[in-house]
Amino acid sequence: MRKLLPLIGTPSGSHPGGRSAMTCRFRCGDACFHEVPNTSSNEYVGDVIAGALSRRSMMRAAAVVTVGAAGAGAVGVGQAPPAGAAPAAAGTTPAADAAAAAARRQHKGARGLRFAPVAPNTTDAVTVPDGYGQNVVIRWGEPILRGAPAFDPEKQTAKAQAGQFGYNCDFLALLPLPGERGRQLLVANHEYTDEILMFRGYDAANPTREQVEVAWAAHGLSAVVVEGDRKTGKLTAVPRHQLNRRVTVTTEFRLTGPVAGSKLVRTSADPTGTKVFGTINNCSGGVTPWGTTLHGEENFNQYFGNASRDTDKRYGVGTGATERKWERFDKRFDVAQEPNEVHRFGYVVEFDPYDPESTPRKHTALGRFKHEAATVRLTQDGRPVVYSGDDERFDYFYKFVGSKRMRHGSSRAVREHNLSLLDEGTLYVAKLTGDSPALEIDGTGKLPKDGEFDGSGQWIPLATATAKDAVSHVDGMTAEEVFVFTRLAGDKVGATKMDRPEDIEPNPVTGKVYVALTNNTNRGVGSNAKADEANPRHANKHGHVLELTERWNRPESTKFAWSLFLVAGDPDDPATYFAGFPKDGVSPISCPDNVAFDPYGNLWMSTDGAQLGSHDGLFGVATRGERRGELKQFLTVPKGAETCGPIIQDRRVLVAVQHPGEIDGASVEKPASTWPDGPGKYVRPAVVAVWRADGSDIGV
Repeated sequence: MRKLLPLIGTPSGSHPGGRSAMTCRFRCGDACFHEVPNTSSNEYVGDVIAGALSRRSMMRAAAVVTVGAAGAGAVGVGQAPPAGAAPAAAGTTPAADAAAAAARRQHKGARGLRFAPVAPNTTDAVTVPDGYGQNVVIRWGEPILRGAPAFDPEKQTAKAQAGQFGYNCDFLALLPLPGERGRQLLVANHEYTDEILMFRGYDAANPTREQVEVAWAAHGLSAVVVEGDRKTGKLTAVPRHQLNRRVTVTTEFRLTGPVAGSKLVRTSADPTGTKVFGTINNCSGGVTPWGTTLHGEENFNQYFGNASRDTDKRYGVGTGATERKWERFDKRFDVAQEPNEVHRFGYVVEFDPYDPESTPRKHTALGRFKHEAATVRLTQDGRPVVYSGDDERFDYFYKFVGSKRMRHGSSRAVREHNLSLLDEGTLYVAKLTGDSPALEIDGTGKLPKDGEFDGSGQWIPLATATAKDAVSHVDGMTAEEVFVFTRLAGDKVGATKMDRPEDIEPNPVTGKVYVALTNNTNRGVGSNAKADEANPRHANKHGHVLELTERWNRPESTKFAWSLFLVAGDPDDPATYFAGFPKDGVSPISCPDNVAFDPYGNLWMSTDGAQLGSHDGLFGVATRGERRGELKQFLTVPKGAETCGPIIQDRRVLVAVQHPGEIDGASVEKPASTWPDGPGKYVRPAVVAVWRADGSDIGV
């Protein structure tokens, strides 16, 4: 019997989810070590489970259980996996078996996933499959605007950084550039800064004003034109292009939608409640059908200090000083002095990369929470539906259904109309119900008798915004309160508590929606909620992926069906599940985070804080056909890094390598990684492109 390659031992000293303490400290303000913000008593997923038969056939369920119990021939990760067919029927001949095996070997995976999987590893590099090439597209600090100087890590200034590529790139978008052959427009989020790895001799207790202002300039967004090599998939940045742009903590934004002008968002600097400076902690996002990009403000709470209100506590805003001490240099980050400034963050930002003079917008109609993503699907009549997760233990996921139709064309009037599409419509939160008896969910991840974790759900309306006013659907809350304190509205209507809902994206081929639930090590621990059908493991450190099917496959529907597509972890662990595919033919995966799709409808997932001892990576998995659930690792990232922002094109894959070298005890003086430029250089987050060396399509 062939065995999977042994998994590398889990590193000691890591925080829940596998992150280093340094990553927890700078990225989310040690969120997992604070009290869970959601203390509501509404139902956890599956608490209302009713016994019912699965909609899937019992025959398939039996086949899945048989494969799992037999533990049939495991394959080493990095070898060609076996086909996902059922065991050979009794009475077949050896010759027939050999012929069938030969036929299966011709394919080696679903179309788009035909590559030799990368083995789990701890190499301080971006590791890709045999036959693939790669290059660093752009690094932190590279100049992109006219007049910006070359990167000098020993002499950083805020002015220089404001013209250079920002820090810790996350979400990526590649947009067409008509009229410029071989060029595309790259848009990147810059989620957060790690000053210990940015500044030599950094004193965390006493940052200087210059260091703080450099950090302000390193946050935000970058737009930069990139040019492809005609012979390879290599991409290089085009500095000083007229469309290149930086958005930072000091850039002006418009607050739009039902909260604009509300007394809840007025400050001493902005008594109108319509003008906000900056965007922070932008995590994942999306691309709109009308050519703009969306960016979710996630862990914004950690930038604000000295809070005392219950509403601030529900969002995890601290009562003392912040890690970065920004409140010392700008009172708007001090909740005691500017109580409403924090209400102006936690939204979805819309950015028009084709207009360098445009003012980015914060769309309040999409609600205020820790937005991990904002992905768009159009209704049949052209209205936008936006999906977004709230990245917190025991919090919710949402969708917004717009009431205005998208217009086609490129005139200024058309673009202005489309930029208002996300200001009018209804915001919903999800409530899920399982269909297996509660006694069959024991916290180990064992499948219920019907062979899968599945059920039904409904979208509960929270509030509706129109051009004239807004209406609340939540008793005891005004519409403005719903849009500003969206978490509390979800509490009141009994939304389903989830395990860190992160990226959410509809499959452009099938219309099914996939929700990455990264992990929740608090599940079933102490007085915390126990396992249930949609979250079937206690101390869930590996996470899972939920597949959601809107009723009639219409995104505006208020009802849906759901099932767990993947339950992540070591395939040798009985608690894992890969959509019924034999587990001896899949790669290990832990902590799914960002998701994307290739042209064939395969789901690609990046990981964050993998708990299997290997570095984080990028994985592709078939979502349909006989290979549904066959998951293969495409790449791994360097030491301490997280894989972010995957883009899967016909002939190129892009990833953002975020926080390389972010290991406990690391600093500029004592780097934990030498990526990407080798020993003696600063460790720098960067964007990487990967392509097939023979110039063919990825995975075909």
